[in-house]
Amino acid sequence: MPSVHAQSALTSGDPLVEARETRAWLTRIQDAANKRNFVGTVVVSAGGMVASTRIAHYCEGQDQFERIDSLDGQVRNVFRHNDLVHTVWPQRRVAVVEQRDQMSSFPGLLQAGADRVQEFYDLKPVAVERVAGHEANVLVLKPRDKMRFGHRLWADKATGLLLRTEVLGDRGEVLESSAFSEVSIGIRPQPESVLQIVKKLEGFRMVRPVLVRTRLETEGWTLKTSVPGFQMVSCVKRQFEGATRASMSAPEQALQTVYSDGLTYVSIFIEPYNAERHTRPMLTTIGATHTMMRRDGDWWITVMGDVPVVTLRQFANGIERKKK
Repeated sequence: MPSVHAQSALTSGDPLVEARETRAWLTRIQDAANKRNFVGTVVVSAGGMVASTRIAHYCEGQDQFERIDSLDGQVRNVFRHNDLVHTVWPQRRVAVVEQRDQMSSFPGLLQAGADRVQEFYDLKPVAVERVAGHEANVLVLKPRDKMRFGHRLWADKATGLLLRTEVLGDRGEVLESSAFSEVSIGIRPQPESVLQIVKKLEGFRMVRPVLVRTRLETEGWTLKTSVPGFQMVSCVKRQFEGATRASMSAPEQALQTVYSDGLTYVSIFIEPYNAERHTRPMLTTIGATHTMMRRDGDWWITVMGDVPVVTLRQFANGIERKKK
Protein backbone atom coordinates (compact mmCIF):
# COMPACT_ATOMS: atom_id res chain seq x y z
CA MET A 1 0.00 0.00 0.00
CA PRO A 2 1.34 3.52 -0.78
CA SER A 3 2.66 5.30 2.27
CA VAL A 4 0.76 8.16 3.89
CA HIS A 5 3.53 10.40 2.60
CA ALA A 6 3.01 9.31 -1.01
CA GLN A 7 1.89 12.70 -2.27
CA SER A 8 4.86 14.55 -0.80
CA ALA A 9 7.21 11.79 -1.91
CA LEU A 10 6.05 12.04 -5.48
CA THR A 11 6.84 15.74 -5.51
CA SER A 12 10.11 15.45 -3.60
CA GLY A 13 12.29 15.19 -6.69
CA ASP A 14 14.00 12.01 -5.45
CA PRO A 15 13.69 9.63 -8.44
CA LEU A 16 14.09 6.51 -6.31
CA VAL A 17 11.32 7.56 -3.93
CA GLU A 18 9.09 8.62 -6.82
CA ALA A 19 9.58 5.30 -8.62
CA ARG A 20 8.87 3.31 -5.45
CA GLU A 21 5.67 5.22 -4.67
CA THR A 22 4.44 5.09 -8.27
CA ARG A 23 4.97 1.34 -8.35
CA ALA A 24 3.07 0.98 -5.06
CA TRP A 25 0.05 2.97 -6.31
CA LEU A 26 -0.21 1.12 -9.61
CA THR A 27 0.35 -2.33 -8.12
CA ARG A 28 -2.30 -1.73 -5.45
CA ILE A 29 -4.86 -0.72 -8.08
CA GLN A 30 -4.15 -3.79 -10.21
CA ASP A 31 -4.13 -6.16 -7.23
CA ALA A 32 -7.53 -4.86 -6.13
CA ALA A 33 -9.03 -5.57 -9.55
CA ASN A 34 -7.65 -9.12 -9.47
CA LYS A 35 -8.05 -10.11 -5.82
CA ARG A 36 -11.03 -8.22 -4.36
CA ASN A 37 -14.64 -9.36 -4.34
CA PHE A 38 -16.93 -6.70 -5.76
CA VAL A 39 -20.12 -6.18 -7.75
CA GLY A 40 -21.32 -2.99 -9.39
CA THR A 41 -22.62 -1.14 -12.42
CA VAL A 42 -20.08 0.42 -14.78
CA VAL A 43 -20.94 3.28 -17.13
CA VAL A 44 -18.65 3.90 -20.11
CA SER A 45 -18.87 7.19 -22.02
CA ALA A 46 -17.00 7.70 -25.31
CA GLY A 47 -17.65 9.80 -28.38
CA GLY A 48 -21.10 10.85 -27.23
CA MET A 49 -22.17 7.25 -26.65
CA VAL A 50 -22.92 5.74 -23.24
CA ALA A 51 -23.05 2.04 -22.37
CA SER A 52 -23.66 0.27 -19.06
CA THR A 53 -22.61 -3.13 -17.80
CA ARG A 54 -23.04 -5.08 -14.59
CA ILE A 55 -19.77 -6.56 -13.29
CA ALA A 56 -19.36 -9.16 -10.56
CA HIS A 57 -15.87 -10.34 -9.60
CA TYR A 58 -15.13 -13.05 -7.04
CA CYS A 59 -12.00 -14.68 -5.68
CA GLU A 60 -11.97 -18.00 -3.85
CA GLY A 61 -8.54 -19.31 -3.03
CA GLN A 62 -6.46 -19.05 -6.20
CA ASP A 63 -9.53 -19.04 -8.46
CA GLN A 64 -11.07 -15.97 -10.08
CA PHE A 65 -14.67 -15.79 -11.27
CA GLU A 66 -16.21 -12.95 -13.23
CA ARG A 67 -19.56 -12.18 -14.77
CA ILE A 68 -20.22 -9.20 -17.05
CA ASP A 69 -23.77 -8.49 -18.27
CA SER A 70 -24.50 -5.85 -20.90
CA LEU A 71 -27.36 -3.56 -19.87
CA ASP A 72 -27.84 -1.80 -23.21
CA GLY A 73 -28.52 -3.07 -26.72
CA GLN A 74 -28.26 -6.76 -27.54
CA VAL A 75 -28.06 -9.02 -24.50
CA ARG A 76 -24.56 -10.38 -23.99
CA ASN A 77 -23.16 -12.19 -20.96
CA VAL A 78 -19.51 -12.93 -20.29
CA PHE A 79 -18.55 -15.62 -17.78
CA ARG A 80 -14.91 -16.12 -16.80
CA HIS A 81 -13.31 -18.77 -14.61
CA ASN A 82 -9.60 -17.95 -14.43
CA ASP A 83 -8.49 -17.83 -18.09
CA LEU A 84 -11.48 -19.64 -19.61
CA VAL A 85 -14.09 -17.24 -21.02
CA HIS A 86 -17.62 -17.97 -22.25
CA THR A 87 -19.27 -15.13 -24.17
CA VAL A 88 -22.99 -15.86 -24.52
CA TRP A 89 -25.61 -14.29 -26.80
CA PRO A 90 -28.89 -15.71 -25.41
CA GLN A 91 -31.11 -14.39 -28.20
CA ARG A 92 -28.92 -15.95 -30.89
CA ARG A 93 -28.32 -19.11 -28.82
CA VAL A 94 -24.60 -18.81 -29.47
CA ALA A 95 -21.72 -19.18 -27.00
CA VAL A 96 -18.08 -18.44 -27.85
CA VAL A 97 -15.52 -20.29 -25.73
CA GLU A 98 -11.92 -19.10 -25.73
CA GLN A 99 -8.93 -18.30 -23.57
CA ARG A 100 -8.81 -14.89 -21.92
CA ASP A 101 -6.65 -12.38 -23.75
CA GLN A 102 -3.89 -10.51 -21.96
CA MET A 103 -5.49 -7.07 -22.01
CA SER A 104 -6.89 -5.65 -18.79
CA SER A 105 -10.23 -3.88 -18.81
CA PHE A 106 -11.84 -1.62 -16.19
CA PRO A 107 -11.39 -1.80 -13.24
CA GLY A 108 -8.09 -3.39 -14.24
CA LEU A 109 -5.38 -0.92 -15.24
CA LEU A 110 -2.01 -2.39 -16.15
CA GLN A 111 -1.30 -4.25 -19.38
CA ALA A 112 2.17 -5.13 -18.06
CA GLY A 113 4.19 -4.56 -14.90
CA ALA A 114 4.21 -1.20 -13.15
CA ASP A 115 7.88 -0.70 -14.05
CA ARG A 116 6.97 -0.35 -17.73
CA VAL A 117 4.50 2.42 -16.98
CA GLN A 118 7.04 4.39 -14.96
CA GLU A 119 9.24 4.78 -18.03
CA PHE A 120 6.64 6.74 -19.99
CA TYR A 121 4.29 8.32 -17.45
CA ASP A 122 4.61 10.48 -14.35
CA LEU A 123 2.11 9.84 -11.55
CA LYS A 124 0.89 12.48 -9.12
CA PRO A 125 -1.81 12.30 -6.39
CA VAL A 126 -3.90 15.47 -6.65
CA ALA A 127 -6.98 15.17 -4.42
CA VAL A 128 -9.40 13.03 -2.43
CA GLU A 129 -12.97 12.83 -3.75
CA ARG A 130 -16.06 10.65 -3.45
CA VAL A 131 -17.08 8.27 -6.22
CA ALA A 132 -20.11 5.97 -6.00
CA GLY A 133 -20.25 6.53 -2.25
CA HIS A 134 -16.57 5.70 -1.63
CA GLU A 135 -13.66 7.94 -0.65
CA ALA A 136 -11.11 7.87 -3.46
CA ASN A 137 -7.57 9.06 -4.08
CA VAL A 138 -7.40 11.04 -7.32
CA LEU A 139 -4.24 10.36 -9.34
CA VAL A 140 -3.02 11.82 -12.62
CA LEU A 141 -0.79 9.86 -15.01
CA LYS A 142 0.89 12.37 -17.31
CA PRO A 143 2.63 11.02 -20.44
CA ARG A 144 6.23 12.02 -21.05
CA ASP A 145 5.75 12.33 -24.82
CA LYS A 146 3.07 12.85 -27.48
CA MET A 147 2.77 9.14 -28.30
CA ARG A 148 0.22 8.34 -25.59
CA PHE A 149 -2.72 9.87 -23.73
CA GLY A 150 -2.86 10.98 -20.11
CA HIS A 151 -5.12 9.39 -17.51
CA ARG A 152 -6.95 10.54 -14.39
CA LEU A 153 -7.72 7.80 -11.87
CA TRP A 154 -9.96 7.54 -8.81
CA ALA A 155 -8.82 4.66 -6.56
CA ASP A 156 -10.78 3.57 -3.49
CA LYS A 157 -8.87 4.68 -0.39
CA ALA A 158 -9.70 1.55 1.58
CA THR A 159 -8.92 -1.13 -1.03
CA GLY A 160 -7.27 0.48 -4.05
CA LEU A 161 -10.06 -0.63 -6.40
CA LEU A 162 -10.31 1.66 -9.41
CA LEU A 163 -13.67 3.44 -9.19
CA ARG A 164 -13.35 5.80 -12.12
CA THR A 165 -10.90 6.54 -14.92
CA GLU A 166 -10.68 9.20 -17.61
CA VAL A 167 -8.52 9.25 -20.74
CA LEU A 168 -7.21 12.77 -21.33
CA GLY A 169 -6.25 14.54 -24.56
CA ASP A 170 -3.20 16.77 -24.92
CA ARG A 171 -5.20 19.80 -23.69
CA GLY A 172 -6.51 17.92 -20.67
CA GLU A 173 -9.93 17.32 -22.22
CA VAL A 174 -11.76 14.11 -21.33
CA LEU A 175 -11.87 11.76 -24.34
CA GLU A 176 -13.62 8.88 -22.62
CA SER A 177 -14.43 7.66 -19.14
CA SER A 178 -15.34 4.50 -17.25
CA ALA A 179 -16.84 4.64 -13.77
CA PHE A 180 -18.83 2.69 -11.24
CA SER A 181 -22.20 4.33 -10.68
CA GLU A 182 -22.56 2.04 -7.66
CA VAL A 183 -20.35 -0.72 -6.29
CA SER A 184 -20.16 -3.03 -3.27
CA ILE A 185 -16.66 -4.12 -2.24
CA GLY A 186 -15.78 -7.02 0.04
CA ILE A 187 -18.90 -9.06 -0.64
CA ARG A 188 -19.25 -12.81 -0.20
CA PRO A 189 -17.91 -14.68 -3.26
CA GLN A 190 -20.55 -16.43 -5.38
CA PRO A 191 -18.64 -18.57 -7.90
CA GLU A 192 -21.79 -20.58 -8.60
CA SER A 193 -23.21 -17.57 -10.44
CA VAL A 194 -20.56 -18.26 -13.08
CA LEU A 195 -20.06 -22.03 -12.91
CA GLN A 196 -23.72 -23.06 -12.88
CA ILE A 197 -24.67 -21.03 -15.93
CA VAL A 198 -21.86 -22.23 -18.19
CA LYS A 199 -22.97 -25.78 -17.40
CA LYS A 200 -26.48 -25.03 -18.69
CA LEU A 201 -25.82 -24.12 -22.30
CA GLU A 202 -27.62 -27.08 -23.85
CA GLY A 203 -29.11 -26.06 -27.18
CA PHE A 204 -26.54 -23.32 -27.72
CA ARG A 205 -24.19 -23.49 -30.68
CA MET A 206 -20.72 -23.62 -29.13
CA VAL A 207 -18.11 -21.69 -31.10
CA ARG A 208 -14.46 -22.37 -30.29
CA PRO A 209 -12.16 -20.19 -32.41
CA VAL A 210 -8.81 -21.83 -33.06
CA LEU A 211 -5.97 -19.69 -31.72
CA VAL A 212 -2.43 -20.45 -32.83
CA ARG A 213 0.43 -18.56 -31.22
CA THR A 214 2.85 -17.34 -33.83
CA ARG A 215 5.23 -14.52 -34.75
CA LEU A 216 4.72 -11.64 -37.16
CA GLU A 217 7.81 -12.65 -39.14
CA THR A 218 6.70 -16.28 -39.33
CA GLU A 219 3.49 -15.14 -41.05
CA GLY A 220 5.43 -13.07 -43.58
CA TRP A 221 5.07 -9.62 -42.00
CA THR A 222 7.32 -7.11 -40.31
CA LEU A 223 6.97 -3.87 -38.35
CA LYS A 224 9.73 -1.86 -40.00
CA THR A 225 9.77 0.95 -37.42
CA SER A 226 9.39 0.51 -33.68
CA VAL A 227 7.16 2.87 -31.71
CA PRO A 228 8.80 4.21 -28.51
CA GLY A 229 7.62 2.39 -25.42
CA PHE A 230 5.45 -0.19 -27.15
CA GLN A 231 6.46 -3.85 -27.01
CA MET A 232 4.73 -6.83 -28.57
CA VAL A 233 2.78 -8.75 -25.92
CA SER A 234 0.99 -11.31 -28.11
CA CYS A 235 0.69 -12.54 -31.67
CA VAL A 236 -1.97 -15.11 -32.58
CA LYS A 237 -3.61 -16.46 -35.70
CA ARG A 238 -7.37 -16.88 -35.39
CA GLN A 239 -9.03 -19.45 -37.61
CA PHE A 240 -12.79 -19.63 -38.22
CA GLU A 241 -14.47 -22.43 -40.10
CA GLY A 242 -17.75 -22.96 -41.96
CA ALA A 243 -20.89 -22.04 -40.04
CA THR A 244 -18.81 -20.43 -37.31
CA ARG A 245 -17.35 -17.97 -39.77
CA ALA A 246 -20.76 -17.18 -41.25
CA SER A 247 -22.46 -16.67 -37.88
CA MET A 248 -19.77 -14.28 -36.68
CA SER A 249 -19.26 -12.49 -40.03
CA ALA A 250 -15.62 -13.40 -39.57
CA PRO A 251 -12.85 -13.96 -42.12
CA GLU A 252 -11.45 -17.44 -42.71
CA GLN A 253 -8.40 -16.43 -40.73
CA ALA A 254 -6.98 -13.30 -39.12
CA LEU A 255 -3.61 -12.47 -37.64
CA GLN A 256 -3.71 -10.32 -34.49
CA THR A 257 -0.65 -8.70 -32.94
CA VAL A 258 -0.90 -6.61 -29.77
CA TYR A 259 1.62 -4.00 -28.62
CA SER A 260 1.53 -2.28 -25.22
CA ASP A 261 3.39 0.38 -23.26
CA GLY A 262 2.16 -1.15 -20.01
CA LEU A 263 -0.93 1.05 -19.70
CA THR A 264 -2.56 1.14 -23.12
CA TYR A 265 -2.33 -1.02 -26.22
CA VAL A 266 -2.50 -1.09 -30.01
CA SER A 267 -3.89 -4.07 -31.94
CA ILE A 268 -3.02 -4.89 -35.55
CA PHE A 269 -5.40 -7.20 -37.44
CA ILE A 270 -4.37 -8.66 -40.80
CA GLU A 271 -6.83 -10.67 -42.90
CA PRO A 272 -7.32 -11.62 -46.56
CA TYR A 273 -8.80 -8.77 -48.61
CA ASN A 274 -12.50 -9.17 -49.41
CA ALA A 275 -13.99 -6.65 -51.86
CA GLU A 276 -17.48 -7.03 -50.36
CA ARG A 277 -16.41 -6.44 -46.77
CA HIS A 278 -13.51 -4.05 -47.29
CA THR A 279 -14.65 -1.00 -49.21
CA ARG A 280 -12.14 1.80 -48.74
CA PRO A 281 -9.35 2.98 -46.43
CA MET A 282 -10.61 4.98 -43.48
CA LEU A 283 -9.81 6.54 -40.12
CA THR A 284 -12.47 6.51 -37.39
CA THR A 285 -12.52 7.94 -33.87
CA ILE A 286 -14.75 7.04 -30.93
CA GLY A 287 -13.64 8.69 -27.72
CA ALA A 288 -9.96 7.85 -27.25
CA THR A 289 -10.07 4.89 -29.65
CA HIS A 290 -8.72 5.49 -33.13
CA THR A 291 -9.03 2.92 -35.91
CA MET A 292 -7.22 2.92 -39.26
CA MET A 293 -7.99 0.51 -42.11
CA ARG A 294 -6.18 0.10 -45.41
CA ARG A 295 -5.49 -2.40 -48.16
CA ASP A 296 -2.07 -3.93 -48.78
CA GLY A 297 -2.25 -6.02 -51.94
CA ASP A 298 -4.21 -9.18 -51.13
CA TRP A 299 -4.53 -8.19 -47.48
CA TRP A 300 -6.63 -5.86 -45.34
CA ILE A 301 -4.96 -4.23 -42.34
CA THR A 302 -6.82 -2.77 -39.36
CA VAL A 303 -4.94 -0.92 -36.61
CA MET A 304 -6.77 0.27 -33.50
CA GLY A 305 -5.94 1.52 -30.03
CA ASP A 306 -6.50 4.14 -27.32
CA VAL A 307 -3.59 6.25 -28.56
CA PRO A 308 -3.13 9.54 -30.46
CA VAL A 309 -3.47 9.43 -34.25
CA VAL A 310 0.28 10.04 -34.67
CA THR A 311 1.00 6.81 -32.77
CA LEU A 312 -1.58 4.79 -34.67
CA ARG A 313 -0.31 6.11 -38.00
CA GLN A 314 3.23 5.07 -37.13
CA PHE A 315 2.03 1.51 -36.55
CA ALA A 316 -0.18 1.51 -39.66
CA ASN A 317 2.60 2.81 -41.91
CA GLY A 318 5.20 0.54 -40.35
CA ILE A 319 3.49 -2.81 -40.99
CA GLU A 320 4.48 -4.31 -44.32
CA ARG A 321 4.69 -7.61 -46.15
CA LYS A 322 8.16 -9.14 -46.15
CA LYS A 323 9.82 -9.36 -49.53
CA LYS A 324 10.33 -12.92 -50.69
